[in-house]
Amino acid sequence: MDRNQIQKGAEAFYFPGNKTGVLVIHGFTGTTQSMYDYGESLAEAGYTVLGPRLTGHGTFPEQMEMASYLDWIKDVEAGLEKLMEMCDEIYIAGLSMGGTLALYLGERYPDLAGIILVNAAIELPKMTEYYEAKKDKSERFIPGIGSDIKKEDITELAYDKTPIKSMGDIIELMKLVKMNLTKITMPILIFSSNVDHVVPPENSRSIYNQVSSKQKKFIELKNSYHVATLDNDKDLIYSKSIEFLNSK
Repeated sequence: MDRNQIQKGAEAFYFPGNKTGVLVIHGFTGTTQSMYDYGESLAEAGYTVLGPRLTGHGTFPEQMEMASYLDWIKDVEAGLEKLMEMCDEIYIAGLSMGGTLALYLGERYPDLAGIILVNAAIELPKMTEYYEAKKDKSERFIPGIGSDIKKEDITELAYDKTPIKSMGDIIELMKLVKMNLTKITMPILIFSSNVDHVVPPENSRSIYNQVSSKQKKFIELKNSYHVATLDNDKDLIYSKSIEFLNSK
């Protein structure tokens, strides 16, 4: 089998719409599948939506192992540039590490119209501790972290194993983003699951407290775990996101 072959459901997606664009970013070891329905709901509301596949994701863990956080930054910046060619204003929406990347863009592109986060990550103490203990060992992979979903019979398309090297990349990305949170000035909408087995909910509250945005809103998700865009609260996320996009 071609080790570069993209898994079915992990492809990048694009929905043409009006002059307001939304860049939709998936999470660490996950795929665009976790954000496809979300992106489609925004498109049905009239928005132009682009969901890039991050380098090394949606193929095989060995491909992810060869990528770095710099590749993921390039991926989202390329997506942003595409939307800039078509749209007058752009929002960024991200799940988990996709939220980390959304914050990265917000820190460097002050003219963005707004940011939407779903269980975004800026600090993962247990992962960092584990990485420091394992990074110099011969072990390359650990069990996957995907599909943290409360709703029964719903599965996230994600790797069943996580490259230890890639853990170092998300840690470096989070460090970079965390130190610049005060640069975020655009409106921001933050969704946070009360129970999250991947990203501690404290991350979302910390982001809310540190950004400099005058317009900011925090919404608790009471019936979903980490991959909330596929979970019980997904309709709430979709409707409140559209309300946020319509609020200007």
